[in-house]
Amino acid sequence: MQIKSLKGLMIPLLSVIAGFLVGAIVMLIFGYDPLQNYINLFIGSLGDIYSIGETLRNMTPLILTALGFAVASKAGFFNIGGPGQYLFGWFGGISFALAFPHLPGLILIIGSLLCGAILGGIWSMIAGVLRAYFGTSEVITTIMLNYISLYFINYAIRSWLAKKGNDSSPNIVAKASLNTPFLKSITNNSTFNWGFFIALVVVVLVWLYFNKTNSGFEIKAVGINETASRYAGVNVKQTIIVAMLISGLLAGLGGAIDGLGNFQNISVSNNLPDVGFNGMAVALLASENPFGIIFAALLFSALQIGGLSISVYSNTPSEIVDIVIASIIFFVGIKYLFEWLLAKKRHHAQTKLSEGGR
Repeated sequence: MQIKSLKGLMIPLLSVIAGFLVGAIVMLIFGYDPLQNYINLFIGSLGDIYSIGETLRNMTPLILTALGFAVASKAGFFNIGGPGQYLFGWFGGISFALAFPHLPGLILIIGSLLCGAILGGIWSMIAGVLRAYFGTSEVITTIMLNYISLYFINYAIRSWLAKKGNDSSPNIVAKASLNTPFLKSITNNSTFNWGFFIALVVVVLVWLYFNKTNSGFEIKAVGINETASRYAGVNVKQTIIVAMLISGLLAGLGGAIDGLGNFQNISVSNNLPDVGFNGMAVALLASENPFGIIFAALLFSALQIGGLSISVYSNTPSEIVDIVIASIIFFVGIKYLFEWLLAKKRHHAQTKLSEGGR
């Protein structure tokens, strides 16, 4: 058990180290100083209270979209629809806050978060129903639903939320915001907000769901062997739909939190939000472990926020961070190479030990 846990920790760690090495090699090739740039990167993300606040705020939607991907993955499905579900959550949260500005602050926030989560869940559940009853590939349907959500929400913003001629909705009232004067004061006016703490609570709830409930066990069982689960009496169709629903609820909650805590409104966008795709990478790096997702999200967020500082402190383009992130994802994807190297090293050590005992 300890060996398995150690291997599960070593592979992500080796992937991160390899990603940083690739980034360093690329910098050296183009004449940049990798050591100084990495120092600048971590100063920019964790060097003062403002940077820490921005990094923690940025990791909040990463945690939630990663959890959403992990739930679907536990059931054996590759939910690539995080961006669309995040967008619907963002739209739902802002729409509720704008529609009911006279509600008490706490009720307004809870209602907005629930509305965003539910819209994200319903959007994801469409792919779940198609997969459960028609055997449709969730990869194809979620990709298609991503673009449908992008264009539908752009239309909805212009038609229902924005004033004529504008591409953005009005800002929500202050009492609906998750970014309060208290949090601003202790983080030097950063965008850090209460959504971070909500995300940490959700991490614990997801862990409890998978480890302490029958429904969570059934999702894992279907992911391991759908046929055997059906034979054991599990309602596979229902479990597929529930898994995709929960997956979308989490991604939608991430969008609602970002809307209420960071943007304060919603605007027309030309592209799908990166956070949905980055959440997938965070989940893969963490091997879909809810608590591991916290640390993986922190790393990705630090790279993203700190990457903005690289071009400020030097002439190195900030896009170099994208190479590091992409390299980490690549090495996570070929984890079997690391498993082979670790197995070879263990075999060599055991052979040496047995030879020494003769």
